[in-house]
Amino acid sequence: MKQVPIIDLETAAKMVKDGDTLLQGGFGMTGNPVHLMHALAEIGTKNLTFIGNNTGEAGLGGGRLLRNGQLKKMIGSFFTSNPDAVKAAQSGEVEYELLPQGTLAEAIRAGGAGIGGFYTPTSAGTLIAQGRETKIIDGEEQVFIKGIRGNVAFIRAWRADTAGNLQYRMTENNFNKAMATAADLVIAEVEEIVPVGEIAPEFIHTQGCFVDYLVEAKITLEDLGSSASVSSSKKVDESRMNMAKRALQELQKGDVVNLGIGIPTLVADLITEEHGVILHTENGMLGVGPVPTDGGGAMDYPVNAGKIPVTALKGSSYFDSADSFAMIRGKHIDVAIMGGLECDESANLANWAVPNKPLLGVGGAMDLAKGAKRLIITMTHTNPDGSAKIVPSCVLPLTAAGVVDLIITDLAVFAYPEGKLTLIELMPNATLEDVRAKTSADFIENLT
Repeated sequence: MKQVPIIDLETAAKMVKDGDTLLQGGFGMTGNPVHLMHALAEIGTKNLTFIGNNTGEAGLGGGRLLRNGQLKKMIGSFFTSNPDAVKAAQSGEVEYELLPQGTLAEAIRAGGAGIGGFYTPTSAGTLIAQGRETKIIDGEEQVFIKGIRGNVAFIRAWRADTAGNLQYRMTENNFNKAMATAADLVIAEVEEIVPVGEIAPEFIHTQGCFVDYLVEAKITLEDLGSSASVSSSKKVDESRMNMAKRALQELQKGDVVNLGIGIPTLVADLITEEHGVILHTENGMLGVGPVPTDGGGAMDYPVNAGKIPVTALKGSSYFDSADSFAMIRGKHIDVAIMGGLECDESANLANWAVPNKPLLGVGGAMDLAKGAKRLIITMTHTNPDGSAKIVPSCVLPLTAAGVVDLIITDLAVFAYPEGKLTLIELMPNATLEDVRAKTSADFIENLT
């Protein structure tokens, strides 16, 4: 049986050379090879192209390399969670490229599988597709994405055996599995190394043939950043909760549902076993339960797409990010409930970027908007300055075109029967006059 060399952090970090492309696993700080990243920060290797869902958090993981000035370019899905990354990108200090989260995961999987690239409907018609080759396939515009490979991959697993076989824990799989296949040199940081045979074959998620070196390093609460713990206290105003309650009414028993960040996450607190709804989170979990009541964090619990620790219901399962987005693009998600910045008369959605604002990440929004069978948007009816968010035509950068099925705001509920924006319901304490005054789009009134 193959024996994979076990090395220390410094030796591993020195294998990354100036100018290398570095793949880093993790979703936030969960499943993040934080010790390898910090060892690389100590050495000071420069001009790196960093590829990962996000650049860790401020001063943690990839965020430490960023502060050190070691990154030449960042390629990822969601930089917004690290203010240092936003500042570096918007100032031009570091080059950056944004890819939708599912596109990023699939590009890495393609690169690791020896596939040159693929076409996807995700991002078609948006700023992210500009400059890319497109093609109409089965009547739908699709965007060509080149496969991604790196010189070195730093990944994190829970256990390894001495042959390099890896086992991931809960939602720590995320990007790690695909990245283990997509680099010339793969170094796995693990919690524990055991003799061959101690990990049952059915529990091996990454095979040893993909792994070149092992490093043993223990995770601490400090390594988990904002996911280290969760507060059980949550104050929610009545109007936001009313939107969540109204969205819940749209869900049917047996639905597989993805909830976005913000108002949609409130729906999770309302779902009970009697509803029979299966919650999906794009970082690799089906069967998401409520936030833990003991204040525990990612050391003991899985995390959702908001990087918040959650519980696992009976029958739940874990998988990697590439499989998660295959579920989404493959139309296996019945309903997605997302926040919005603008919706318009043509069912277009804008929810990922505001020019000159510190929003620098599309995450999984474009994949979900195109891939879910039904899309529900929950948002306040107006912006803080009183301007309308339901408009004739979206002005903000599009997330996806013609995808919205239902809009729920603090004032009203709109649908698109026969493709026409239609007011179908008023929310508690709202008046028709309010809705008319605060909606700039033309709409049909069909209140019952």
